[in-house]
Amino acid sequence: MDQIEVIMVDQFGKTAGVVERIRRMVHDGTLREGDPLPSTRALAAELGVARGTVVAAYDQLDGEGWIRTRHGAVARVVAAAGAAGGATGSAFPDAAGPRVLPTATGPGATAASASATAARLIDCRPGVPAVTAIAQRDWRAAWRAAADAPLRNAVADPLGTVELRAQVVAQLGLSRGFAPSVDRVLLTAGTSEALSLVTEALRVHLGRAPVFAVEDPGYRTGQRAVLSAGGTVVGIPLDDDGMDLDALTAAPPVDVVLVTPTHQYPLGSVMPVARRQRLLAWAAATGTLVVEDDYDSEFRHRGSPVPALAALDAEGVVLHVGGFSKTLDPRLRCSYVVLPGATGGPVGAGSGAGAGSVSVSVSVAGVADAVLAARRARGAVVAEPVQVALAHLLRTGALRRHLGRVRRDYTHRRARIAARLDGVAGLEARALTGGLHAVVVWSGPATGQEVAARMAGAGVLVSTLEEYGLAPGSTPAGVVLGYGAVTAPELDRALDAVIGAVERAETVA
Repeated sequence: MDQIEVIMVDQFGKTAGVVERIRRMVHDGTLREGDPLPSTRALAAELGVARGTVVAAYDQLDGEGWIRTRHGAVARVVAAAGAAGGATGSAFPDAAGPRVLPTATGPGATAASASATAARLIDCRPGVPAVTAIAQRDWRAAWRAAADAPLRNAVADPLGTVELRAQVVAQLGLSRGFAPSVDRVLLTAGTSEALSLVTEALRVHLGRAPVFAVEDPGYRTGQRAVLSAGGTVVGIPLDDDGMDLDALTAAPPVDVVLVTPTHQYPLGSVMPVARRQRLLAWAAATGTLVVEDDYDSEFRHRGSPVPALAALDAEGVVLHVGGFSKTLDPRLRCSYVVLPGATGGPVGAGSGAGAGSVSVSVSVAGVADAVLAARRARGAVVAEPVQVALAHLLRTGALRRHLGRVRRDYTHRRARIAARLDGVAGLEARALTGGLHAVVVWSGPATGQEVAARMAGAGVLVSTLEEYGLAPGSTPAGVVLGYGAVTAPELDRALDAVIGAVERAETVA
């Protein structure tokens, strides 16, 4: 390969030497987006190292998002400095060139400069996975299967196709530790529609607005879905292990507890098994339904996998919600609900710690029937071609292969964030045990809004941690940075931007 000079490295750090040289060449423009790399065998011979050294280097670069490798195909550069809007800076300590951030569009900027600034924006707001990472062959095969499905003169089943629901059951058995019967699974148009559906069903059967205990800070879009469907929400504070159960049991009675136990959103804590068991025992004793939002459980970067709350549920009080927004594409608008089993006690019995509440008792079987009735009343919401394509991805193992690949990519990005922010005075990265986002907090007086505004001026969009709080002051100052859909150079620019924005905000303060 005439573009890569022979790298003389000693026995220690050979892989790191190969990785760092290719990174440098991408940064300085020697290697550009789409450029092919030599085969691992050819580059190993040129460098005088073992082929396994180059294989390991390519694997790391692929995981970090610099190159893309495919079995039987040439490895190519996919993340070049110029592709992210011309920034040539680097967050690598020994990379050539200073860190360069895009310039904000000021009041006197020309239309051309404003357009150029917009083109350089990096969207690091949470919620978007690496949509384009799936193998094109698998993606096209899934949609060919949808196109080849026979046309029918029929109305779609509101619960979803039996094939996709059966594949969901199989996937849950493999990855989440429980395998419900197919008749307990139904499809929804995303998590928000699932929560709206459950709220509507409970409102009808309880004869009043159902009361949801929600995490504070928590998933505000889901909370708004509950409110828009006629429910009410009560914020419960968090501690290092998730929802504070002492605060929950001391609160007035509620009908539903909505939790994200595997990766609390947005703070990222993991609810320990002992607390999960305590929550389930309390829910069974008080007649409270537990809704488990299992939104990104596939991506665990540190520690052992934690079983789903539904897998521990011996009393049948858990309604499990999962979906494909974080694994494939949120635009598919396809999630699933696993209804609670019929072994639980009364739900909505008003037997919580608070006194003086009277409500209508509804068995868990009744809750399941209510949700099914609400689903049938609303009709089908996920297009059958989408369901056929998803079932194909699950049945053929394409989704599992995709998850294995992006899980490695996300783990590398998570490690990059941790390494980049480690030791930066006043900054702390949280929520890195899993998922697709990081929370960055600081010790100084700057607010999240101030830092996010400065980052937007530098061409990087993030969400503020304060946006997720229900009660005033329930969150520290911070920003939420999604890293699922950004390239490695874009992630470096985003990290440079947050460091610079906090430093400038603290200086002004």
